[in-house]
Amino acid sequence: MADAARSAPSEGRRPPWHPAAAPLAVLVAGAAGAGYLWFTDPHESGHLLPRCPFRYVTGLLCPACGGTRMTYDLMHGHFAAAWLDNRALLLAAPFALALWGRWTVEGLRGRFYRPRVAPWVQALILGAAVAWTVARNLV
Repeated sequence: MADAARSAPSEGRRPPWHPAAAPLAVLVAGAAGAGYLWFTDPHESGHLLPRCPFRYVTGLLCPACGGTRMTYDLMHGHFAAAWLDNRALLLAAPFALALWGRWTVEGLRGRFYRPRVAPWVQALILGAAVAWTVARNLV
């Protein structure tokens, strides 16, 4: 047990890659996914988009179900349809984009960014996700 503690990386050690590598990789992957999604209507069947594993196993909607349809609708300017696909995810998207933006800016400045989220905020996010899951499956 003591050996495992000694072999763990210290707080001061940095990974061997540039701080901007990870957020830029997320940007490239997101752009590739968006490019594929632009020409693939998730409202229709017969595409290569993955199914929600939670819904596949339980038959219930998860908090993110409808996210792909929502993204497609947003990219095509159908804001009302995006709202109907997944309201909670649509409201949370700007916060996720802001976090990614800060991560990217800090990485381009040569600094590693690690957002610190208070435990009560984590509990609030988890509680909201559970409440959204229950609400959308009851209605």
